[in-house]
Amino acid sequence: MPRQKPTTFRDILQQLHDERAALTPRLLSRLSSLPQTDLAAFAETWVDTHAERRRDIARRMVDLAEEDYKLDFDVLFRYMFNDDDATVRAAGIEGLWESEDATLVKPLVGFLRSDPDALVRAAAADALGRFVLLGEYGRLPERYVDLICEALLATTRSISEDIDVRCRAVEAIAYWSNDIVREVIDRAYEDDVLEMRASAVAAMGHTADTFWREITEAELESPDAQMRFEAARATGELENRQATPRLIELLDDESREVQGAAIVALGQVGGAAAKNALTQAAQSDDEILRVLASEALEELTFASDADFLLLDLDSAPDDKEENEE
Repeated sequence: MPRQKPTTFRDILQQLHDERAALTPRLLSRLSSLPQTDLAAFAETWVDTHAERRRDIARRMVDLAEEDYKLDFDVLFRYMFNDDDATVRAAGIEGLWESEDATLVKPLVGFLRSDPDALVRAAAADALGRFVLLGEYGRLPERYVDLICEALLATTRSISEDIDVRCRAVEAIAYWSNDIVREVIDRAYEDDVLEMRASAVAAMGHTADTFWREITEAELESPDAQMRFEAARATGELENRQATPRLIELLDDESREVQGAAIVALGQVGGAAAKNALTQAAQSDDEILRVLASEALEELTFASDADFLLLDLDSAPDDKEENEE
């Protein structure tokens, strides 16, 4: 006998708790924009739900929120901060990846400094990078930026900290326009661990500092796929058009991830050669590459149109003056 569709909030909670019930997008989307008045009932069910089921629900909610911007699970993601399970706590942090709410800063710093699980500390470090960037744009009070960067800097220097947490901290602090960032990246790039060196290259891209173009371009030749991937992404972020020929070569890389990063980077660096390569890739028999290349072309076209519009606006006063003469 087919299971009945949930019709009330209590029905939804019952299906969430029942491990035999499928966690369909339709079911989970019913939790979107949950009013505070229903949070107590949700919490009562949640604490009585098996940990593996909670992990599954949390991960699926994160995926749904990324796929559909109209879904809003923020209240529940924040609630997950207090979960006993580290995977759930980390999912709560990841689920708020678009939030610019400054009230998240102190909890995230707290997670970075003292959560017992490295998975959560790494997720917190990654999330804090977004707030560093907001500070650079003047959209976050300086006191919060100081708090964040102090915690991230301490994490990058901690010998006892888990390597993944330190890597995420290096990448996050790179958004900070402070002279000490070059020192942090230099130290990370000289590390014996490949993962840390790859994070250093990722951080170079986050800085938007053309100082790092030469290194990131050189790492496009790395024998390691992870390093090539990070180098391609950083090359795009740094808009290094000089590296276009190598990026085009990476469209045939043995690693699917490297291919994708190269496509995105070509869309960022722009230019005739990049556009021609993306146009060819958009006609590929490979569906994944075809879709990625088409999206990159759209971004490239949009950026070109925007530049043309700005140029046109800048020239308008001069044109008017010539006509008046």
